[in-house]
Amino acid sequence: MNKFLVIGLGNIGLEYVNTRHNIGFKILDDFAKKNNLVFQSVKLGMLATITIKGRKILLLKPNTYMNLSGKAIQYWMQKENISKENILVITDDLNLSFGTIRIKTKGTDGGHNGLKNIQLLLNTSEYPRFRFGISDEFKKGKQIDYVLGEWNDDENAKLPERLKLASEIIESFVLAGLDNTMNIFNGK
Repeated sequence: MNKFLVIGLGNIGLEYVNTRHNIGFKILDDFAKKNNLVFQSVKLGMLATITIKGRKILLLKPNTYMNLSGKAIQYWMQKENISKENILVITDDLNLSFGTIRIKTKGTDGGHNGLKNIQLLLNTSEYPRFRFGISDEFKKGKQIDYVLGEWNDDENAKLPERLKLASEIIESFVLAGLDNTMNIFNGK
């Protein structure tokens, strides 16, 4: 059976639930809800699993806080014997306008501490990632407040459609592969 590990990046704690930085958690929560999945507390995170057309998908929300996400990813990749080609890291991206999707096979950390830690622990920058644009509409020196801030009314109104698209991306990655998923969804 093919196994896939889909990781949503975020921070644990109620104060972070609706923040821009937690879009990875939000996407996995939405996918889980649509598929009647329940997350269980496991080593280094919360995990839900589903099998779709013979492919097992592990959904992981690390509980290591954003900056140490690589520890949880590395652990679950080794425990489940999942190759880096079969992981998908979902993260926020300040360099993309709100809701813009960018799926890539590799790349830099772009100043994102979660990606920086993943790259360090996996010893590579070549792993599939799904970046969700949160825009950069903040005043100079207010980046942390913006990223850890909650969605505004306009963003909240648009999120359901973007979350639906994100669920389609997860399924496409698992069923159609990374290249096809990039061709279909990038820029949407």
